[in-house]
Amino acid sequence: MDAPTPQQVRRALARAERGAALDVAEATVLLAAPGADLDRLTAAAAKVRDAGLIAAGRPGTVTYSPKVFIPVTRLCRDRCHYCTFVETPAQAAREGRAPYLSPDEILDIARQGAELGCLEALFTLGDRPEDRWPEALEWLHEEGYDSTLAYVRAMAVRVLEETGLLPHLNPGVMSWEELNRLKPVSPSMGMMLETTSRRLFETRGLAHFGSPDKDPEVRLRVLEDAGRLSIPFTTGLLVGIGETLAERAETIFALRRVSRAYGSVQEVIVQNFRAKPDTAMRHTGDLALDDYRAAIAVTRIVLGPKARIQAPPNLVDLAECRALLEAGVDDWGGVSPLTPDHVNPERPWPSLERLRSITAECGFDLRARLTVHPEYVRQGEPWLDPRVSTHVAALATEDGLARPGVRPEGLPWQEPDGAENVLYGASVGRTDLFEAVDTEGRTDDRRSDFADVYGDWDQVREASHGVSRLPTSDSALAPQPPSDAVAALKAAERDPGNLSDEHALTLMTAEGDLLREVCRLADDLRKEAVGDDVTYVVNRNINFTNVCYVGCRFCAFAQRRTDADAYSLSLDEVADRAQEAWELGATEVCMQGGIDPELPATAYFDLVTAVKQRVPEMHVHAFSPMEVVNGTARTGLSIEDFLIKVREAGLGSIPGTAAEILDDEVRWVLTKGKLPTRTWVEIITTAHRVGIPTTSTMMYGHVDHPRHWVGHLRVLSRIQDESLASGGTGFTEFVPLPFVHTSAPIYLAGVARPGPTLRDNLAVHAMARIMLHGRISNIQTSWVKLGVEGTRAMLQAGANDVGGTLMEETISRMAGSEHGSAKTVEELVEIGAGIGRPVVERTTTYGRAAP
Repeated sequence: MDAPTPQQVRRALARAERGAALDVAEATVLLAAPGADLDRLTAAAAKVRDAGLIAAGRPGTVTYSPKVFIPVTRLCRDRCHYCTFVETPAQAAREGRAPYLSPDEILDIARQGAELGCLEALFTLGDRPEDRWPEALEWLHEEGYDSTLAYVRAMAVRVLEETGLLPHLNPGVMSWEELNRLKPVSPSMGMMLETTSRRLFETRGLAHFGSPDKDPEVRLRVLEDAGRLSIPFTTGLLVGIGETLAERAETIFALRRVSRAYGSVQEVIVQNFRAKPDTAMRHTGDLALDDYRAAIAVTRIVLGPKARIQAPPNLVDLAECRALLEAGVDDWGGVSPLTPDHVNPERPWPSLERLRSITAECGFDLRARLTVHPEYVRQGEPWLDPRVSTHVAALATEDGLARPGVRPEGLPWQEPDGAENVLYGASVGRTDLFEAVDTEGRTDDRRSDFADVYGDWDQVREASHGVSRLPTSDSALAPQPPSDAVAALKAAERDPGNLSDEHALTLMTAEGDLLREVCRLADDLRKEAVGDDVTYVVNRNINFTNVCYVGCRFCAFAQRRTDADAYSLSLDEVADRAQEAWELGATEVCMQGGIDPELPATAYFDLVTAVKQRVPEMHVHAFSPMEVVNGTARTGLSIEDFLIKVREAGLGSIPGTAAEILDDEVRWVLTKGKLPTRTWVEIITTAHRVGIPTTSTMMYGHVDHPRHWVGHLRVLSRIQDESLASGGTGFTEFVPLPFVHTSAPIYLAGVARPGPTLRDNLAVHAMARIMLHGRISNIQTSWVKLGVEGTRAMLQAGANDVGGTLMEETISRMAGSEHGSAKTVEELVEIGAGIGRPVVERTTTYGRAAP
């Protein structure tokens, strides 16, 4: 863009000074502010910073982290044009270095740092070197690791246990699953966004060309996944690598969006580019100080007073640190008395005494912090995993900063004090929720941390606008031309399991006579596939805890640990309920619970074992894919190894819940932190491969659209085809789950619609029968959510199964369902009798139950 005029700069500056919200164009103008205007800009930014420090309870305090820098490996698959940290295996060999630091080398650095009063172990390394360098993969395999991140996880545990330093992991781009596995070993993590400029990534010769991990979309996804998992995360922008001022402003606003959406961005680093010899960008000039001041000031103003803004003090001359403080900085980042800045080795750290002096000259006290910032230390759950919270507490003051003079000491990486009370002690909380008679359900309409645990509701609403269009205003639900409707119906009659997307959507959105024909066809296909029998299983639901911080916005079941409705059952309580169910004729227990951070690592194995030891013949149908992925994070096992181990403990099958809608566009509106679609699919397909059958589900009628329902059924069809073709166990049934809106947070916040209509329910059940024909024989309808008459209607629209007796059901009831929490066998028989259909007891896997 052309240089801004003085009038444009002063107009934007006046808005910034009075606290008006800036847009990208105004931020771009201010990044070019010169002279006296720049001084006014930095003064405005400093006021924002000062207000934030007062609100945080530490006015006039600038922080830093005493750290050691651990370069786990300098190998990398990327080719950034400004980097001297990265080396090749040949370069390492010439200098006598192995591809990775050994465990002894890592621990030696950490121990020396602990003796000098360091509190943070910064793990820095190149992105996925094993993908590029055979030498890296060979070294990992020789040491017994299948990936760099597996090695990092193991070394983080050893640093915690043997030195007490807090690991801050900075391994570059990570998947949701990898972040989830690393959270239990690290109080915080980080990755610089650097820039959102696709031009720098896609244009030959520019800074990020040829570096797959520098794709801005990929890096933003990492920041978002960290937010979904409630990981305190450090990120930032790298200024002066060839980006335009507009691209610089867009990067700042991208950081603001993620920060507001999840609250997980614990600090934003504004780092200035410094040219290095022997790099492709060695002739690029260093960022000018005034440009740096403007970037810091605009970042501060745009991100606001709650943000922590860091600038590395070693990348400017010490006297220039004053200018950075005046521009709104409130944190110096990591400063090491032991290790150099391996990324910028030509720039030594200033001594702590000199840094403290220059900070004091600007009117601030310099205080040490931990790798995780004070706000997250004070909040604890869900930000800190219980297995590292003890290590953090050993070093922290009540205000969340570092205890003066503290020296870290190794502590066991294990379940925290009090974890034995979860499962292994007495049951805790509202055990009246499990009485045989229906009880009051929720005692309040929302959990106590409603405003925080789900992320920013304004951003959720904005995201939902791109996903959901109400049926009354959607052109896809308008009456279809008769010729299109007839063609779609005939195609379904000819080959129901292989409809085109266009025909499937036409029938999914059917109304009136067309809907009646769709239901007729579905009912005919049901009779062809399974006959007239209505089946059920005698079972008991055991929801062993409702403590959960995943942030599912549709769930009224999950509670904060301190809420009045929170509870956790002991293993003995779970076994007692299983035994009681067996004595009442049950053949199955269905066990699912919240993702409680204090569940012991062996909890899922122990739950199955407790039931099987008490009632050996009971079928255990347990643990959603979200619980499976939680188990892998807590045990460190792979998905396959975890599933094999829980199968060996006695698990018989897995509920295919946590599916909601298998489209991340919808999932990230419905939930802050639940597993992405690809992970759900991986867990289900792995279960089928290792011999564990699963069910499949779809929750619909919230912010979704009929095209999502069609897409979801397509995903299930593909999984079933592949599982059965490879000899896997596959799905036993498909269960459509109508959204119950009454107490759902996403409805209370005004984002979701009030559940599906009768038309929607009929269409989903009927189209499930049609699209899954020849793949999944059993379509279940939920009496809990639909009631008796609704269940009968679905049984005449393709469904053949009514699920179980349940004996107790808390999830739907706490969401506001009014159809009870248990059915007797006689009541289930009466449902079928009302439409002239026989009702037959089955097993979990659809065999005939023993008489």
